[in-house]
Amino acid sequence: MLVPERRAALLDWARRVDGVVLENDYDAEFRYDRRPVAAVQGMDPSRVVLFKSLSKTLSPALGIGWIVAPPRWTQRLHRADLVAAQPSALDQLAFAALLESGGYDRQLRSCRQRYRLRWDTLVQALAEQLPRAPVSGVTAGLHLILRLPADVDSGAVVRAAAARSLRVADLAAYHATADHADHGLFLGYGNLADNGLHEAVRRLREAIGTSR
Repeated sequence: MLVPERRAALLDWARRVDGVVLENDYDAEFRYDRRPVAAVQGMDPSRVVLFKSLSKTLSPALGIGWIVAPPRWTQRLHRADLVAAQPSALDQLAFAALLESGGYDRQLRSCRQRYRLRWDTLVQALAEQLPRAPVSGVTAGLHLILRLPADVDSGAVVRAAAARSLRVADLAAYHATADHADHGLFLGYGNLADNGLHEAVRRLREAIGTSR
């Protein structure tokens, strides 16, 4: 997420070079420390193309997403979309009805509350069971980053966790360079059962303990 000054600078650049900004408003619906942040697209609809989908708020199986583009591109995008795979017309109509009735807004509020409670429980369990491994990236989305002590092999943790039926990702896989000094784990909690969070952290603690 860009701070206001960076947003303004980005749009100023787009205007100066006659460019366009492609905005993936990823996980904007799920913020736990403040209200959701508005998309950059609203600041200059003529320079920003916004991409959204229902993959996190309803289901990726629906395959429904949308593009909010400058009006001058509308017809061209419609023509290009004719050759793309289309989601079910029935699913699209059902979503339109859900949107118009206010049901989608209620779904978002329900999801936000449910994930916030799950987030609170997970962060607390990590602090209690893994006090030497601080977390970051916890104010939005459906994941967080767990920083590991220097004497822990993150790759070994991933393998040890998998042996305990726990899937985590090595933060090194997301580095743009070969410098992995700031190592840790990428933890997703969107599909975890609420009553299984403490057990998941216990298994993770065991995996870390065997990976020094």
